[in-house]
Amino acid sequence: MTYEQTQKELEQLASKSGIAVRYEKGDFEGGYCVLKEERLIVVNKKLAPQRKSTILAHGIAEIGIVEEHLKPEIRQFIEDELARSEKG
Repeated sequence: MTYEQTQKELEQLASKSGIAVRYEKGDFEGGYCVLKEERLIVVNKKLAPQRKSTILAHGIAEIGIVEEHLKPEIRQFIEDELARSEKG
């Protein structure tokens, strides 16, 4: 699965869970936040697809989305990204 495909899958997962995903430009990478009671994940739109996917994975993990029908590749990607950040 490419990073672009992973990114789309993560966006769909967030959307199904009622979490908006916004791509903005600025001096930040992104992450989960609450803005005027709206839960969302903000991602810097200038980042590479790999980094966008990583930020989405971390945001979804922080929110605690548990999806029974989550594709194994997406579940593994999220788990791998979390493990990678704990080491670094």
